[in-house]
Amino acid sequence: MLWKKNDNLKFNLAPTTVKLVLVDKAFTLPNNAYFGVDQGKSTRTEFGFNASGYAKFNLMENVSMENILNLYSNYLEDPQNVDIDYTMNLVMSINKYLSANLTFQAVYDDNAFQGFQIREIFGVGVNYGF
Repeated sequence: MLWKKNDNLKFNLAPTTVKLVLVDKAFTLPNNAYFGVDQGKSTRTEFGFNASGYAKFNLMENVSMENILNLYSNYLEDPQNVDIDYTMNLVMSINKYLSANLTFQAVYDDNAFQGFQIREIFGVGVNYGF
């Protein structure tokens, strides 16, 4: 079920969703965790509920921020444990030739890691048209 006000604000609810996790059988982590995949296997299949949202706002004339949120609950195993994936992208157009981008992502998936995983990226770009 998709609700879309415009291209900058939308929400989607999917009450029946399949999540498939694939890993290489040779892949190992120090604590033998395989993102929820049993040791010696290469796949994990989950059946559950997915909710996602997207919102984009202009903070200033040359600065926009987009927010992406995905929530997932596995019906078959611990449905009370909700997987969270949040991403914030801050896009800045400095002038005709320079731009900058800041990305922040926070992920929680108790099958993969018992806690939040954080990723931050800052980039500066030089723009030139051909």
